[in-house]
Amino acid sequence: MPAQSIFITGAGRGIGQACAERFAAAGYFVGLYDVDAELLEATATALGDRYGRDRSCHATLDVRDNGSIRAAVAHFAEHTDDRMHVLLNNAGVMHVGPFETIDPATHRQTIAVNFQGVVEVAHASFELLRATPRARLINMSSASAIYGMPEIATYSASKHAVRGLTEALDIEWEPHDIRVCDVMPVFVNTELLTRTRQMSAAQTLGVRLEPNDVAEVVWAAANSKRRRVHWPVGLQTKLAHHGSGLAPAALERLIIRLMSRSSR
Repeated sequence: MPAQSIFITGAGRGIGQACAERFAAAGYFVGLYDVDAELLEATATALGDRYGRDRSCHATLDVRDNGSIRAAVAHFAEHTDDRMHVLLNNAGVMHVGPFETIDPATHRQTIAVNFQGVVEVAHASFELLRATPRARLINMSSASAIYGMPEIATYSASKHAVRGLTEALDIEWEPHDIRVCDVMPVFVNTELLTRTRQMSAAQTLGVRLEPNDVAEVVWAAANSKRRRVHWPVGLQTKLAHHGSGLAPAALERLIIRLMSRSSR
């Protein structure tokens, strides 16, 4: 069994795929999990061809289904001797548009995948993490968790919730030798973003990050000796993160409003 292992949700494409590549290249055993079986199989095949079939495992996972979550965690445990060095909660969805034009079912899906899924995967993985010395839980958050972003209101709210969960669990799980942190990128050039390029803030800020940029920060978060809860990705997010709480709330709101060119 490899010395270290990582369980990745949303591993079939984008950031999850880039993280799988980064950790596999460093010698980790990689568990690939995604709701899209076809994309997952392609990613697993490419990783196996590059690093060896015995260096990863994969299975479909719908983070909205607790039974699917429990089965995926059990599947991973079978391949890692009941250890999980890193859990990367990466699976996510984004829907763009004025809040009132998005139907309630879509809002529910965003919350179910982006937040409830994070809660349930973390819950199901706790025993493996606790059994693993110096384990890490890394949640994929967003720059929109710093201040709510128009046109992606529910997405932004779900990432605020992830941020709060991360902060709480980092304190609560410290006695179990589990560090908990989140990674906070701004707009990343992934398929998820192709549907959001008309979003005003994306046009204003531009798309400056690639999946590999985020993967490098995830790698740093997984291996840092410092106890750091929030890991912003990219200069824009770092400035926003460090400036949050220093600027008056009215100024933060004005900046977001100007970025979104909102007249509402």
